[in-house]
Amino acid sequence: MKKFIQTALVAAISLSSLAFAQNVKIVGLVELTGTGATSGTNFDNGIKLAVKEINAAGGILGKKIDYNSFDTQSNPGVAKGLADKAVDDGAYVVMGPVFSGSILVSMASTKRAEIPNFTGGEAAAITQQGNPYVFRTSFTQSTAMPKIANYIKDTVKAKVVDVVYVNNDFGKGGRDLIIKALEARGIKVGADISSDPGQVDFSSVVIKAKQSNGDALFAYTNEEESARLLRELKKQGYNKPVIGETVLTSQKVIELAGDAANGAIAHVGLTADAPQPLVKKFDESFQKEFKTRSDHNGLKGYIGMYTVKAVTEKIGKFDSKAFAAAMKNVSLSAKTTPGLLLDLSYDANGDLDRESYLTKVVNGKQVVSEILPPVNKK
Repeated sequence: MKKFIQTALVAAISLSSLAFAQNVKIVGLVELTGTGATSGTNFDNGIKLAVKEINAAGGILGKKIDYNSFDTQSNPGVAKGLADKAVDDGAYVVMGPVFSGSILVSMASTKRAEIPNFTGGEAAAITQQGNPYVFRTSFTQSTAMPKIANYIKDTVKAKVVDVVYVNNDFGKGGRDLIIKALEARGIKVGADISSDPGQVDFSSVVIKAKQSNGDALFAYTNEEESARLLRELKKQGYNKPVIGETVLTSQKVIELAGDAANGAIAHVGLTADAPQPLVKKFDESFQKEFKTRSDHNGLKGYIGMYTVKAVTEKIGKFDSKAFAAAMKNVSLSAKTTPGLLLDLSYDANGDLDRESYLTKVVNGKQVVSEILPPVNKK
């Protein structure tokens, strides 16, 4: 009897180990606390929703996804340590960080281990370093800024634009590229105003913008700072166009800024307010799962996870090096993989291309005013 029990126990352990081996390990490095908590939590939740759906449908190549996320605390040093841990744990793919400053530090670890690494970071420098294992879930700033500059020139018809940016890798990269794009279109930059990550008081920033007397203001800061800036602009009676990129008209900014967000305009790579049926379905599922609406980061995490599924099934095996190679110049269809929500493509640098949107906040809601085609639409 004792021998039977021992045999049964060994068999159970073996089956348990086999079941565990059948899982594919995905690790999330996300900002769950600190200045990036809004971005990171949404990104993480988008991944979790995708994982739940994919596993319910049988997983990837018959394997269930084993997803665990870890808090970078919005700290590049912590992100680097967690990336090392993900490598040691044998991750197939790493998702995140979202913040540019963190991925610029942590991606060296995944590169050395030859592990594909998806990021929500937008800083142009991320994919300018020749890292063959890093891939974006958002537009690079070098793709987004010309679209905004075209709008400022052709629709707003501004001659002088003031620029407010957050003084970190994300903000400085965006600031450099919007100025380049504006000047290339004959638009002068008036006040060039730096703000700090987590800055609370924007009164001096707005005073500088008002004194500049530009035709419009371009704002490029994180969620909480964007909301504080909008509230201060309203408080001081600023009545010129306020234009930004993705964050400025995001759900979190609208919630925090209240009616001060009305009138804000942004180019948005992804939005839950998009009119496409698959995006609407995602919006409903996200709200049901998390009791709140997703911002663009939730969409990025969700689509990123479905990209992992689509490309893995394309190569027919779990091979990190083969996966990274297959990502180069790949085109993926939402018809084949609905979880992608939109058709998308990647270039050889890990930068993506797909449809995007112009949005405006009207009566406390983000409204899509125009769907813009992919940059490289044939």
